[in-house]
Amino acid sequence: MNTEKVTHYIVNWLKEYATKANMDGFVVGVSGGIDSGVTSTLCAMTGMRTLCVEMPIHQALSQVSRGEEHIAQLKKRFVNVTDVKVDLTPVFENFKLQTPQTTEDKFLDLSLANTRARLRMTTLYYFAGLHRYLVAGTGNKVEDFGVGFYTKYGDGGVDLSPIADLMKSEVYAIGRFVDVPTAILSAAPTDGLFGDSRTDEDQIGASYDELEWAMNQQEAGKAPQDFVGREQEVLTLYLRLNRANQHKMNPIPVCEIPEYLR
Repeated sequence: MNTEKVTHYIVNWLKEYATKANMDGFVVGVSGGIDSGVTSTLCAMTGMRTLCVEMPIHQALSQVSRGEEHIAQLKKRFVNVTDVKVDLTPVFENFKLQTPQTTEDKFLDLSLANTRARLRMTTLYYFAGLHRYLVAGTGNKVEDFGVGFYTKYGDGGVDLSPIADLMKSEVYAIGRFVDVPTAILSAAPTDGLFGDSRTDEDQIGASYDELEWAMNQQEAGKAPQDFVGREQEVLTLYLRLNRANQHKMNPIPVCEIPEYLR
């Protein structure tokens, strides 16, 4: 990948899209991770107004500090960058108080984790509506089109996706090129939705390097039986997640009424 040319291509794409849509800028949720770090920087590089939003919900201090460092750096580099912090912890806790819950619910933790992501999506669209901004997505290609590692109508609810055609390794390459802070570049990827230290790899069961490899094998028409050991295990895992999460990647199914019934 020609990192410099790809970077400028995305920046121009963002600016042209926003201009044609008659919008005034972008809003990005900043988490302290590489994807939001790169996305917010690319938006800032357009010269258009870019609002970085921190939305902690019982967030680890390390994630909060990385996000704050990144935003401070962006504001020094780009006069078009502003920021706001919205502590969603009390909103989340109040939501839990208002909804029936029991520890016997098998999917309670997962449902609450996805609720965090959807509260953040709602917050981003609140600011987008106030300022005529576009919500810029932070998903990469492996997450969005490989294993579906995102929350439908949470971090998947966006107006445009500037890095969704980039593998995770390519996102890191652009991150280094656009001077995303070292603390973010070296941090283990995590969605931070469970209030603990689990990483993306802990949740998925494979590293992003392994998932990129598996995605390339799928595109090449390879099957798990073509490999042995860990490679077979990873490709099997990848294909299972890819199949299970097609409902996130495909358009919403519409029940089309046959003409003879009309």
